[in-house]
Amino acid sequence: MYDIIVVGGGHAGCEAANIAGKMGMKTLLLTMNKNNIADMPCNPSIGGTAKGVIVREIDALGGLMGKVADVSHFQIKMLNNSKGPAVRSLRCQADKRVYPKKMLEELEKNPNLEIKEGLVENLIINDHKVEGVILASGAKIKSKIVILTTGTYLKANILVGDENTPSGPHGEGRSNHLSDNLKKEGLNIIRLKTGTPPRIKASSIDFSKFEEELGDDTYLTFSYDLEPCYEIKDQQKCYLLYTNDKTHKIIKEHLKESAMYGGYATGVGPRYCPSIEDKIVRFSDKKRHQLFLEPESIYYDEWYLQGFSTSMPRYVQEQMVHSLVGLEKAIITKNAYAIEYDAISPLQIKASLENKILENLFTAGQINGTSGYEEAAGQGLIAGINASLKLQNKKPLILRRDEAYIGVLIDDLVTKGVTDPYRMLTSRAEFRLILRHDNADLRLREKGYKLGTITDEQYHKLEKKIKDIASLAKDLKEHKLVITKEVKDTFIKNNLEVPKRSMSYEELLKRPEITMAFLSNFTSFPYSLEVMEQVEIGIKYEGYIKKAKKEAEKLQKIEGKQIPEDIDYQKVKNLASEARQKLSEVRPLTIAQASRISGVNPADIAILAVYLKKEYNHD
Repeated sequence: MYDIIVVGGGHAGCEAANIAGKMGMKTLLLTMNKNNIADMPCNPSIGGTAKGVIVREIDALGGLMGKVADVSHFQIKMLNNSKGPAVRSLRCQADKRVYPKKMLEELEKNPNLEIKEGLVENLIINDHKVEGVILASGAKIKSKIVILTTGTYLKANILVGDENTPSGPHGEGRSNHLSDNLKKEGLNIIRLKTGTPPRIKASSIDFSKFEEELGDDTYLTFSYDLEPCYEIKDQQKCYLLYTNDKTHKIIKEHLKESAMYGGYATGVGPRYCPSIEDKIVRFSDKKRHQLFLEPESIYYDEWYLQGFSTSMPRYVQEQMVHSLVGLEKAIITKNAYAIEYDAISPLQIKASLENKILENLFTAGQINGTSGYEEAAGQGLIAGINASLKLQNKKPLILRRDEAYIGVLIDDLVTKGVTDPYRMLTSRAEFRLILRHDNADLRLREKGYKLGTITDEQYHKLEKKIKDIASLAKDLKEHKLVITKEVKDTFIKNNLEVPKRSMSYEELLKRPEITMAFLSNFTSFPYSLEVMEQVEIGIKYEGYIKKAKKEAEKLQKIEGKQIPEDIDYQKVKNLASEARQKLSEVRPLTIAQASRISGVNPADIAILAVYLKKEYNHD
């Protein structure tokens, strides 16, 4: 018998299984095909806007995605580097062949983790408690907890035009009965859809027609524990291109032949990652749409046409691709397709990611209504942690909205639910200035240390960083720059206004145009680049950060106002009917969470607060 069985070897499953084993749980990872562990059926990239911060948070808590990305990519860059720190995120092009191989190697190092192949079609359930899984073969495997991370495999259909093929990604088998069996237990099953663009044979592409997209010329890592293991000059190029009038004309003429617009799809697609035909319809005023050509692997002759997801028939895809400048003679090695699949309503999930109806059942990833590798991995990590904590009779790890993007993601899911696949965006995080790429370790690593997922060595490194940040901030406050002739000349040479008096380094750094790199012209700073970055951001954005932290403190006070689990909303007089229905469905844990539920307005919250004070002596 196992402590935990993780069903599915995608990004959520890998993180869940690894962290559970790391926390001492006897864990089994069940996957249909061991060779597809950590597969990347869509874009072979890790990170991106907001998503890159999630990867850093996973690493800060002891997860794998950042480390594996660092040892398997062939290009990396910081997005939005010219903008404020609140929106910066790392993104890398991971090698589609290397990434899964490196992930499997990491999983196989885990002494408490066993990996087996098998298709799960049902759960062992007694008195609404999950006690294991039932395979398609009829074999039963017992466990104390099950974590479902089934991705897009639940009753999956591949759609290409009017072709509808019951299949998972890559033409593999699918789970035919698991979602139906979950529905019989009272779970609300929803139908969602996602898609992928065509792959192009590299030798058939005229790269001279495109703009080059290069990796950054500074060394970067997702992980706080790894040194860069690549050469800047060896990074692979990507390319920028655009659709044109001819492309748009073809799409409009054949619109009804696409699975989506022809009525062949039943699942709801992602609003923030639409197909190219959806872009043409929704943004009809745009003359062109941006696309990227990205290599899938240095070992393959296939390139990914980012931004060109479609469910058009194959012959139409040929015309669409050939309409693009530089791809007139392109050979499609793999056609684009849409895939629709079953998921469960995340409103039936607790903030711990345990199911509200079936005890000891946790879910993570696309089965919870999200899209994206990073969103899945973040949920998988939390599901694995909380499943382990439950077996240790400890309270679950619930990350607040001001603590992590992962906290925002899960709170959005369990509080608001989904109508289409959820994608993490910086705009969803009201505290994004304090949920930055650069400070994920400062926010979360201590939590990982207390969980036992971060080693003493990793924690001591964090302690040194915190000490160095305080020391550098003190030095900048106490030391002044005397304005000598040489200092004046340096300012003038850099086209900067010369200070009229001697100023502390801290005062100078508050000027938007002054950086730590510039101040290094006048003195040496014996600190790491990441320490100097922390101090620079802290000084430049001090007022904004203080304001954000003050708002976060207000939220924490409201989050502290718990709502009893046994509350009967039918007894709360004067609640609006929609609020009563939504509160009964979501069962929020706090007043703050209740206030974020769509359809619950401030008047309802006031009524609820009065009721709690009267009936439960709630302050």
